[in-house]
Amino acid sequence: MADERLHADKQPHAPAGAPLLDAAYGHDPVGLVMNIQSYSTKDGPGIRSTVFMVGCNLRCLWCSNPESMYPGKKVMYHANLCHRCGACAQHARPASCITVAEDGCTIDRGNIENLFELPDVCNFDAYELKGREMRASEVASKLLRDKAFYETSGGGVTFSGGECLMQADFVRAVAERLHAEGIQIALDTAGLWDYDRMRPVLDLADLVLYDIKAWDPEIHRRCTGQGNARILENARRLAADGHELIVRLVVVPGYNDERGDVERRLDFISSLGSAVRQVDVLKYHKLGLGKYRDLGLEYPIPDVPEPTDQDVQWILDYGRELGLTMTVSG
Repeated sequence: MADERLHADKQPHAPAGAPLLDAAYGHDPVGLVMNIQSYSTKDGPGIRSTVFMVGCNLRCLWCSNPESMYPGKKVMYHANLCHRCGACAQHARPASCITVAEDGCTIDRGNIENLFELPDVCNFDAYELKGREMRASEVASKLLRDKAFYETSGGGVTFSGGECLMQADFVRAVAERLHAEGIQIALDTAGLWDYDRMRPVLDLADLVLYDIKAWDPEIHRRCTGQGNARILENARRLAADGHELIVRLVVVPGYNDERGDVERRLDFISSLGSAVRQVDVLKYHKLGLGKYRDLGLEYPIPDVPEPTDQDVQWILDYGRELGLTMTVSG
């Protein structure tokens, strides 16, 4: 899969002429933000805003957000919006990198030199730029506009991704500004990071949404490209330090739904004690399939069926027998 050809700039950089310091907080870092979703009810309690950061150090086969998983800015091509006018092909360098047909445009993403110019060329929004460089102060100001909704609903702001802690300095800078205004902070993370290095931003989190994708390290590596020893150890440390956790278990048929492995995951979660607020069972879905297509990527597991509520009922039952509060979605 040609994932590393999706982007041009891997690191966010400051806009030309932008100040490096914020008067109230000093350093005002730049982050690469995919999207800020307002009025979310699925990323923690109450009404929330979710800040989706770009970049992840896992490559989950079932990821539904490839635009956030892979590094850098990206351009999506939406064939359903394309009028086949040929403006993009005329503008492309080299011109042979885009061909126009009845079913839409074919883009040679590996060789086109000016992909990021195409959103401005297309009059029909068929090309969409994904990823925006933003200052911490800018993001915080935007999020604070919904402060009244957070306060009345018991909500707040969730940082997600990708893996939001790959841009930990930026997340910390935004979280500090929000905390000063009494806004609750949640981190949605897969846990593959150095705990001591992340402690300054972890200490700002009122809640951690924590993904545990498999128990067996080989299953985890086959599904995500990485082992899970550090992920499990970080979960233990979060619990020991008194962080409140909502643990998330994605269930993908044929990949990480083997009964013994799921039971071991739940046994482990139970061992974390009162730190665990609840366990969310997330049924695999194919909602990301169109995103892969629009990025010119092959979807990794097209033939995997979506599980039903009945398929995962035994997981809920086993968790409840352990005394865990269980939910299901997807």
